[in-house]
Amino acid sequence: MKLDLTGTTALVTGSTQGIGLAIATGLADAGAHVIVNGRRAESADAAAEAIRSAVAGAQVATLVADLATEEGAGTAAELFPDVDILINNLGIFGSQDALEISDDEWRRYFETNVLSAVRLTRTYLPRMMERGWGRVQYIASDSAFVTPIEMIHYGVSKTALLGVSRGFAKVAAGSGVTVNSVIAGPTHTGGVEDLVYELIDRSVPWDEAQRRFMAEHRPQSLLQRLIEPEEISNMVVYLSSRQASATTGGAVRVDGGYVDSIAP
Repeated sequence: MKLDLTGTTALVTGSTQGIGLAIATGLADAGAHVIVNGRRAESADAAAEAIRSAVAGAQVATLVADLATEEGAGTAAELFPDVDILINNLGIFGSQDALEISDDEWRRYFETNVLSAVRLTRTYLPRMMERGWGRVQYIASDSAFVTPIEMIHYGVSKTALLGVSRGFAKVAAGSGVTVNSVIAGPTHTGGVEDLVYELIDRSVPWDEAQRRFMAEHRPQSLLQRLIEPEEISNMVVYLSSRQASATTGGAVRVDGGYVDSIAP
């Protein structure tokens, strides 16, 4: 299957590292003109250069803005008014005792993980619908289904994101635009390495720490290892393609079998 995104423009939020960078690289490799987003010019420029090094002839632009804010969303709309593929990847996570999570922290998680995606969808979905083609995706998490006790604010924000995705898919019904969520399972990123070592003794070698983390904290995983970011990217690139034209309103799993359900 040849996934050709030549002629399209894709914005990947929060894409200077981890899953976001892998997605941006995968879309560039499929021919899309990719917009990399970060809050600092240095990190955005470094990510763009990494993509150019990985993909010969890659077309990459940078968007330096905090897309968790209204001002950041306004900057995106002003600098890049036309986007064909919107990947709402921006998100934060971290472990905290549920009884100690403040109102301000709950608000910060919803602003970043949920409202950032809502604002950008409001910005770009109408133009996609006018053109009769477009792709909107939300990078959700297994934590949307299996709320982790060590970070319930994160899990609840990702559950909300599934509702956002399904709702906007209904808005786009019949327009030629597809809207989906991607359920990412436990993934090997720098942030997750930090989480693993919050829960497992830092003196333990990484391979052993990962094994213990999966066995003790994510035992539902059928993969029994962390997913690599490129494995998430593969699904996102497919859903961005013309071949995925009949997949919309879905919560598509790339979770390593983590969610114990036979339904999507």
